[in-house]
Amino acid sequence: MIFATVTLLLGSCGVYNKYERPEVDTKGLIRDAVSDVDTLVVQDTASFGNLPWRSVFTDPQLRKLIEQGLEKNANLQNAALTVQMYETMLKAAKLAFLPAIQFGTQNGMGSISTIYTDPSVTTKIYSLPVSASWTLDLFGNILSQKRSTQMKLLGYKDYQMAVRAQVIGGIANSYYTLLMLDRQLEIVTEMSEMAKETWEMMKLQYNLGRVRSTSVQSAEASYLSTLTQANEFRRQIRATENALSLLIGQAGQQIPRTTLAEQYLPSEFSTGVGIALLKNRPDVHNAEMNLAACFHDVQTARSQFYPTITIGAQGAFTNQNGVLNPGKWLLSLFGSLTQPIFMRGALTANLKVSQLKYEQAFNSWQNAILSAGNEVSNALVNYNSYDANSKLEAQRIEVLQKNVEDTRALYTSKGSSYLEVLTAQTQLLNAQLSKVSDDFSKMQAVVSLYTALGGGGK
Repeated sequence: MIFATVTLLLGSCGVYNKYERPEVDTKGLIRDAVSDVDTLVVQDTASFGNLPWRSVFTDPQLRKLIEQGLEKNANLQNAALTVQMYETMLKAAKLAFLPAIQFGTQNGMGSISTIYTDPSVTTKIYSLPVSASWTLDLFGNILSQKRSTQMKLLGYKDYQMAVRAQVIGGIANSYYTLLMLDRQLEIVTEMSEMAKETWEMMKLQYNLGRVRSTSVQSAEASYLSTLTQANEFRRQIRATENALSLLIGQAGQQIPRTTLAEQYLPSEFSTGVGIALLKNRPDVHNAEMNLAACFHDVQTARSQFYPTITIGAQGAFTNQNGVLNPGKWLLSLFGSLTQPIFMRGALTANLKVSQLKYEQAFNSWQNAILSAGNEVSNALVNYNSYDANSKLEAQRIEVLQKNVEDTRALYTSKGSSYLEVLTAQTQLLNAQLSKVSDDFSKMQAVVSLYTALGGGGK
């Protein structure tokens, strides 16, 4: 009857409430990347973010770098250690349900005293006390603390997965940056050779009295400009190699790699339904686990208003009552009930603060969902935009290559000026560099989309 009454009270006061996900509206979470009327992305059950990273990043050199990063990256190692710490804390929280057993007194393990009743007889009296106590969790105090620790553990596991996805994405972006810089350096080197030939041609024309000295000076300046650009690309390559080396846990050194032309990345994406972001995105799930932990913290704060019931037993193995007796057990039982009455408003304030923290966690979770949708939308738009730009730049390069050939041919026959030759070469160089940059940005958008959809799986 007593336990039935307690159960009824617990149900009415809501101490044993379980966390349930609040309602969230994901309609229109991801904007369409093409349509101007913002129709929703086609829903698909096979999400691009669920693909294993090896299926997305197929370059063998990049795979080796990612594997090394997953093994040696310092941030990822620290995230794993944090998870281990919370696993230990959860074990301790589970042990709180067990009785506390103490062998000995507070000041020692027991006592042994000597009595001299006769000069020829020595009697020793010994006492070895044992005590045990158990706090009954009738009002969910210990249970709520354990559940809160569980949610925090899940949150840090999500944090570990988020760091893992960031490491994979960071390594991929750095690797593709190196490939872009390699190709840009190659283009500038080729253009510098062409600029040098133009300079030599100008000097020959100047010696023949066909052009002014200003033509030679402009051609030389254009050649020196390409050399400056080449040096800048070499500097960026070295800095990127150092940054990538740090990501994979090694000292700065040259990074083995293939070429930009050898890369293949998916071009068809299934982003999945909006609600899938709640499951796939580690940071979004982490925010929800923080919300769940705050929910249980509220339950813990509410349980502080209810009494604490402790039962226990004490015993001692002693011969104090009969010195000639080899020893016997003395046992006793006890119980206590502590009811908080006046705590200077601390319990009420603690409950209010816990409720406010829950509201903050809810707002953070909602914002994390919206941010995830924005990241997916931006990645899709970036991919489509840079893909379109790359195709236009390819057409522009074909036109400019023909323009350079024609202006150089016309210049030798005095059909064009030196300025037209230099302008055509400069435009070609800029178009080639822009296309490489667009191709890189398109690859970067793929990496961003994969990460935004919760990628980083095994």
